[in-house]
Amino acid sequence: MIEMFQPDFMQRAFLAAVLVGVTAPSIGIYLVQRRQALMGDGIGHVALTGVGLGFLFQANPMWTAVLVCVLGAVVMELVRARGNQRGDIALAMLFYGGMAGGKLLVSMSSQSGAGSLESYLWGSILFVSPGDLVVIGLLAAVVIAVTVGLRRQLFAVCQDEEFARVTGLRVRVLNLLLAVMAAVTVTVAMRVVGLLLVSALMVVPVAAAQQLTRSFAATQATAIGVGVVTALLGVGTSYQVDLPSGPTIVFLAILTFALFSAIAAPLARRRHRASTEHGPAVCDVVLPGPAHAGTGTATATATATATATAEDSSGGPGTAGGPAAVLEGTEPVRAPAGATIDAPLSGESLSSRGLAQ
Repeated sequence: MIEMFQPDFMQRAFLAAVLVGVTAPSIGIYLVQRRQALMGDGIGHVALTGVGLGFLFQANPMWTAVLVCVLGAVVMELVRARGNQRGDIALAMLFYGGMAGGKLLVSMSSQSGAGSLESYLWGSILFVSPGDLVVIGLLAAVVIAVTVGLRRQLFAVCQDEEFARVTGLRVRVLNLLLAVMAAVTVTVAMRVVGLLLVSALMVVPVAAAQQLTRSFAATQATAIGVGVVTALLGVGTSYQVDLPSGPTIVFLAILTFALFSAIAAPLARRRHRASTEHGPAVCDVVLPGPAHAGTGTATATATATATATAEDSSGGPGTAGGPAAVLEGTEPVRAPAGATIDAPLSGESLSSRGLAQ
């Protein structure tokens, strides 16, 4: 076991695995929130053209892949925002064109060996060079800074774009930023997981975490933990058993999802019994009176006799404060200024859509 950590390439592989395990779920949770779980898969197809350009011009494929992925992600977001009926066709041509162009460019280059291309498609711990590790570290730092620093704004946009726009957020800019960060994450993970499986590491840890957690912050933290553990175990297993790292990591992540799903059922039954025995807690949502007006955005404060945490059905951040408080996860509270509303507080009863400050 100790011998596994002695080779330099294994040390680089484990460091890259940690960075990928943190980065992929950090951006994946927003894609899952807005039902774009397969966006990473599409960007991975486009990234193949960037890899081919790197081979053709004998440049670092990671940098060329970043440029191509960012351009492809921006195009994808613009097509999605327009809502054109032909958008699906345009995106399909972009994905397939990216794959075809990448294969053609790789074939035209002097580095057209099948092994080189395989390492980018499925991931390989043997090909993480010191230069690749530096690039992965820099790009991962950017993604983590954005996804954590702008957590409230990104969550608000992913939950309800119209509401986020009303609160004054620059929705178009945030959507483009999210697409660009997804593109950067694909580049970060392609050496360890592979372009064909990178979307799985964005989505599966988040789906696994949602089985046990009930707030956005807890879901994000748990998903990152699952991503890091499965990435490390996958790299170690691939070294011991001589398997490709990407499929091994994804397979372990799916096993984790199955395990969490099995645990979630009895846990949910226990929570249901506890709630029926003690009865629903009461949440007082106090809307400010005229004396508090003039701030530009309405705010709501919530206090609960049992719990002061507001939980979203999809794992929203556990705060009840924000531009609006929503009862039953559907309609916003509507009451005269200064009124107090009593409502049952359960796991689904109070969500915080307006978290952007």
